[in-house]
Amino acid sequence: MRVTHCPVNIAGIPWENTLALRRKGIDARLVVFNRGTLHHEADWSLDRDGRLPKRLITQFAALARLMPQTDIFHFYFGLTLVPKSVQFPLLRLFGKKSVFHYLGSDIRGKTPAELAFGKRANAEIVGSYDALKWVPEARVIPPGLDLTPFTPVPPSDSPRPLVVHAPSSRTKKGTEFVIEACRQLNVELDLVEGVPHEQARERYARADIIIDQLLVGWHGVFALEAMALGKPVITYLHPEVVETSAAGFGARLPIVSATPETLVAQLRPLVESPALRREIGAASRAYVEQVHDIDQVANRLIDLYRSL
Repeated sequence: MRVTHCPVNIAGIPWENTLALRRKGIDARLVVFNRGTLHHEADWSLDRDGRLPKRLITQFAALARLMPQTDIFHFYFGLTLVPKSVQFPLLRLFGKKSVFHYLGSDIRGKTPAELAFGKRANAEIVGSYDALKWVPEARVIPPGLDLTPFTPVPPSDSPRPLVVHAPSSRTKKGTEFVIEACRQLNVELDLVEGVPHEQARERYARADIIIDQLLVGWHGVFALEAMALGKPVITYLHPEVVETSAAGFGARLPIVSATPETLVAQLRPLVESPALRREIGAASRAYVEQVHDIDQVANRLIDLYRSL
């Protein structure tokens, strides 16, 4: 089985999937339009530049090269290698299968009409039960983590704990509310922004408490990495999806849910109790081991590929 993942490496998810599939014996590769600033990993970057005609020539040349060595094209973030109007007729012509793998902000808040393009692929994937509200026909496959480099670092006993918040967008993550809440409590705040992923992860490891986001309604990869490090995480979760997720994955998410209005009240017990921080941190590590281990996620992907 030969699988090409493309054309972006959002949050490092495509690269993690590619490496895990290789360990399972799948001929997998990641091809991106351009290497990302935070997640630069890829087997091949097209290094697109210039005006649209030049970029399209680069993309079509890549597709021509990849078509003979690919059985399944695994697309991310609602993007394809060449324009969708051409991409799918070509895949059908050459007997290739395809998957659309959505990562959150690419579908959140969009209408069925705006997401109708996804039906052209042979399958659709979302990473959470929360995302099913936008793509109800999709298969839920959680984002995976290679847990090998994530050695748990239990929260400290410091009476002034370190809170880490790493917003990709301050507006979308509710950063202003995080800053205000931390002003009201005896904490140190570290805002991690615009640094390479390896450096960011070192700063996550020093945290006593992690705050992900307060507005979206579900967690992202940042929260998973924090949990893998054994940290308690605060983020806003839609209550009804917590129950659905627990039933679907067979494990209850140990994240502390908070809104902008309840953040101070939810954060205070963690600030005042090192024992509570460590308890939730340990439960968080156990959760990602059970639900998000990349090798288990790779098995789910392989099962999907074989069903196409």
